[in-house]
Amino acid sequence: MKKRTKIITAVAAAGILAALILPRYLKPEETADPAVPPVVRAEQPQTGSITLYRELTGTIEPTDMVSVIPKLAGEVKEVYVKTGDRVQEGQKILTIDNKQLDSARISMETARVALGDAQTNLARMQALYASGDISAQTFEQTQSAASQAQLQYDAAKLNYDTQAEYTTITAPISGVVESLDAEVHDLISQSAPVCVITGGEGMMVKFSVPEKIAAVIAPGDPLSVEKGGSSYEGTITEVSAIVDSSSGLFPVKGTVPGAQGLAAGTMVKLSVVSEKAENVMTVPVDTVYYEGGSSYVYTYEDGAVHKVSVEVGIYDSEKAEIRSGIDGSAMVLTTWNAELYDGAPAVLEGSGTETAKEPSSEGGSARTEQ
Repeated sequence: MKKRTKIITAVAAAGILAALILPRYLKPEETADPAVPPVVRAEQPQTGSITLYRELTGTIEPTDMVSVIPKLAGEVKEVYVKTGDRVQEGQKILTIDNKQLDSARISMETARVALGDAQTNLARMQALYASGDISAQTFEQTQSAASQAQLQYDAAKLNYDTQAEYTTITAPISGVVESLDAEVHDLISQSAPVCVITGGEGMMVKFSVPEKIAAVIAPGDPLSVEKGGSSYEGTITEVSAIVDSSSGLFPVKGTVPGAQGLAAGTMVKLSVVSEKAENVMTVPVDTVYYEGGSSYVYTYEDGAVHKVSVEVGIYDSEKAEIRSGIDGSAMVLTTWNAELYDGAPAVLEGSGTETAKEPSSEGGSARTEQ
């Protein structure tokens, strides 16, 4: 009895084991679904321009600034203006007590009288010569005397006018008297300016640049000036072709029409063009990747991703110049996906063949791959 019970128990255990194992061998093999290619976005390169700027410092100066230097030494007789006054071109600034002016006036008046006498005598002699009462020689001598008197008067008048001009100092330009170093009874000389006048429209900025920038900028290029939270737009007017031996830099000038509120001599921050590329092939800067000092982009073609080496020129925060490696027909990937690699299958967004799988990219950003 006991032997029979053991046999029944063994048969039952074998049945249970078979029920657990056989289904695994009898179940049909499942076919794994192929991986769904990622959906990517791409665009063709564009033709555009890239301009880079360099920050520098400069000095604000008036567009016109003239130092007025006397042409005659002497004592100041009268002063007509003061520092800060606005003057017009030709307006009197001061007069000098010029003792030579009186002497020049007397000489001029004497020459004027002599000229009048000579002209009267010439008229009388001309009538006598016409009637035959005097010889041709006498008439010619009278003509010569009249001409001589005219020359003497012209010389005397020129001397007087010159002395008068030197006696009265006038403004050579219209503008503002920035400084005036003369008072009544002061002795002035021809070796030092008596005043400085600034004028012109707007202000001017002077600065210096290295050779690399001097080769890029030119008169007419824009510049911007910043001071105290205010910005002013200007234009480069002059780029020196001769380097300053003391600094090793090239002097540059520019006008800043709206900066009249800035005082002369003010130091300002400014920016100018440092590099520029015009009408070049560009791609979004975050589609360019770097590895081991080399640059490349991913392109899409015939359902696959391709890693293409490119030569990059200049770039800013938005665009990068592509000098070689691709042409204008290339479709450059603008998305990044961890599944992307050279030769990886992909589906182009908008092609009508996308699957339900969305790209896992997060808008591309320039990266360096190790």
